[in-house]
Amino acid sequence: MPPAIAAAAALLRRKLPLSSTHHLRRHLNTPPSQIRTPLSHPIYTIWGSNTGVGKTLVSAGLASSLLTTSSPLPCKFLYLKPVQTGFPSDSDSRFVHRKVSDLFLLRKTPGTLVTSNQTLMASGSAAEACGVKNGVGMVELGGYNERRGENDGDGEERVRRELVCRTLYAWREAVSAHLAAERENGVVEDEVLVELVQKCLWMGMDEKKGKGEVWSVIETAGGVASPGPSGTLQCDLYRPFRFPAVLVGDGRLGGISGTVSAYESLKLRGYDVAAVVLEDHGLVNEGSLSSYLQNSTPVLVLPPVPKNLSDDLMLWFEESKEVFVSLKGILAASFLQRVQRLHDMPKKALDVFWWPFTQHQLVTEGTVTVIDSRCGENFSVHKVMAENTDLISQEFDGCASWWTQGPDSKLQIELARDVGYAAARYGHVMFPENVYEPALQCWASRSFFSDNGSTAIEIALKMAFRKFSTDHGLIDDFLPNDKASPKDLRVLALKGSYHGDTLGAMEAQAPSVYTGFLQQPWYTGRGLFIDPPTACMQNGVWNIYFLEGLYSKEHGQGDLIIHGAGGMHMVDPLFQRALVIECQSRKIPVIFDQVFTGFWRLGVESAADLLHCSPDIGCFAKLMTGGVLPLSATLASDAVFDAFMGDSKAKALLHGHSYSAHAMGCAAACKAIKWFKNPKTNTNLSSEGKLLRVLWDMEIVREISSHPAVKRLVVMGTLFAFELQTGGSTAGYTSTYASSLLKSLREDGVYMRPLGNVLYLMCGPCTSPQVCSQLLVKVQRRIEEFFQKNTRDALNQQEEASC
Repeated sequence: MPPAIAAAAALLRRKLPLSSTHHLRRHLNTPPSQIRTPLSHPIYTIWGSNTGVGKTLVSAGLASSLLTTSSPLPCKFLYLKPVQTGFPSDSDSRFVHRKVSDLFLLRKTPGTLVTSNQTLMASGSAAEACGVKNGVGMVELGGYNERRGENDGDGEERVRRELVCRTLYAWREAVSAHLAAERENGVVEDEVLVELVQKCLWMGMDEKKGKGEVWSVIETAGGVASPGPSGTLQCDLYRPFRFPAVLVGDGRLGGISGTVSAYESLKLRGYDVAAVVLEDHGLVNEGSLSSYLQNSTPVLVLPPVPKNLSDDLMLWFEESKEVFVSLKGILAASFLQRVQRLHDMPKKALDVFWWPFTQHQLVTEGTVTVIDSRCGENFSVHKVMAENTDLISQEFDGCASWWTQGPDSKLQIELARDVGYAAARYGHVMFPENVYEPALQCWASRSFFSDNGSTAIEIALKMAFRKFSTDHGLIDDFLPNDKASPKDLRVLALKGSYHGDTLGAMEAQAPSVYTGFLQQPWYTGRGLFIDPPTACMQNGVWNIYFLEGLYSKEHGQGDLIIHGAGGMHMVDPLFQRALVIECQSRKIPVIFDQVFTGFWRLGVESAADLLHCSPDIGCFAKLMTGGVLPLSATLASDAVFDAFMGDSKAKALLHGHSYSAHAMGCAAACKAIKWFKNPKTNTNLSSEGKLLRVLWDMEIVREISSHPAVKRLVVMGTLFAFELQTGGSTAGYTSTYASSLLKSLREDGVYMRPLGNVLYLMCGPCTSPQVCSQLLVKVQRRIEEFFQKNTRDALNQQEEASC
């Protein structure tokens, strides 16, 4: 065997080190964090504007509209009650189980109906009331009740129908779930409850595939904002699913206000409300609600529930039958429309969009990612699997949506609330010579607002040129008529840096694929561009690479610490500090581009904290607003600001845009900045509050850096990045070498977008280290598979060539 083939074969046989196997086992044995829910059939959440408004009646009526109506096809209805208090004397799943079974017999629906009811877990006291003793915490009940009803169908083939009712967690005391859980020593964490709901939704789905109609409903407890067992509001607890909602409103006195408040709470969190249902109390609340909703959401009215329950509500359900049939039709149509929209989006996107940084000739309908929503750091993505099975799958946004995102799900809601408040209070107001509270909070002197990082750089360049001209006597030649010959001012910048797409910002960066003739024919590169020393991890060890020929003059600028779009290179901090000191000693203004690196992205609030020196001008954007709205700020020293003072407006900084310091963006920035630096809301802060704790498992990081497929690795703060070993046309920004690796990672629920053969993960300042470790385990495993496949392919090619 030729030596090259033997070496390739040896690499192919290599095993992961024992420590890697240990990490894989440790993290993969934890409950999966990726949520996947079926979209092959309707799933709705039943919400109440308050407790006691009839959620369970609506659930039972909706189930009966499917199971007690003549149909030639089998059908299944899954009813889930994740949280039940007052158990066992009160059980909503038992109510639905019995009522639908009785209605089936009453209506003489042809066929067979099998109904079952099961309570999975209960607190010790609730379990004891069911005859299960010596229970501590939450106890597995295992009780199962089944009823079977049959009706003849006048010679028709008997059709099987099935109703599955499950209560997931139950407590004995009839109080709010968080209070019952605390009193009965039965607290259930949000992740555990959500995971069990997900598992229940999938149970039995395979056997029903293509065999009739399937529906699922999840009925909440109490009102929209009632706490769950951990204390989290239910509207936040179930938000990762974002199932469309049926809101059971309140037809009583005061019910309009309660129903509107519940509706607004759901919409604020991104829920789609498919219908509002309420009981008729003679106050015509439905008229006001329809007017408020502008007839965009159907409002259905149920007949009054009788106080005399001698007939066990059978007559009421018969009177309500047409309302529930109508509700089922509305929900079925809404479901089909949603699925159709999701299926149509890739083609429409290809026909309409011009995506940035994208070669459209390489994009197909199958490679377009359809994002249904976002919750915290996760996308909810529509996927069509084998046999045309639709599902919504959660994917961790490893790009932090182009480096802007930082919120967890809690901060996302806080930002939505504050942005909504600012929109309602201010809308938009112009900024020059005006002031309003959001624009005045959280900012240092002097703050110049703009819309994005590139324009922040343009503004910074104008500031720096003016300051340099003033300090070096160049400004006098232009006053008072500003008609002197222009000076050839240039910037001192670092090779590999990237400062945005506007023309001035591009002139301040070294030649690259972004500045070539195909992209910017006007580009000349108005600067002196130097190769800085860079640092990276290789084989578990940090190395620094030096280049000669460093010389500084004119005005200094550079991406601080990390060159983002330039390939995630870490620039030696000591070099940058020395360069700043030298420039400032020569009265050369220094700009820190912290559009990407600012606000905890690298583990500190400002990357300047890593250099222990301050610039004359700093640029911030992206993470500044938590990533929910575009906004940037160029911060300047008083000395820079004073260079623009004078008697003539011509000497002012004549730059701006219509949405400067827009109230919504400033409100979001104030919330995000305070949230990230508050130890109560960001548990990743160190005790001193100046650093983030280590988020990435350094043992796994070192193992990945030692992998033969990895050329170099950089890890800092919220960033983890690595470059794949390759060469020639398969290297650099335009490379598609990593395509198969990216595809496999997305199958694992990790969304990544590469910089050529450089891949990166980016979390938020509040991301738990456990989540980061789970991500690294997936990346490590997929790198190994990628390497093994490439090695096999190379081996086969060499064998074919040697034949």
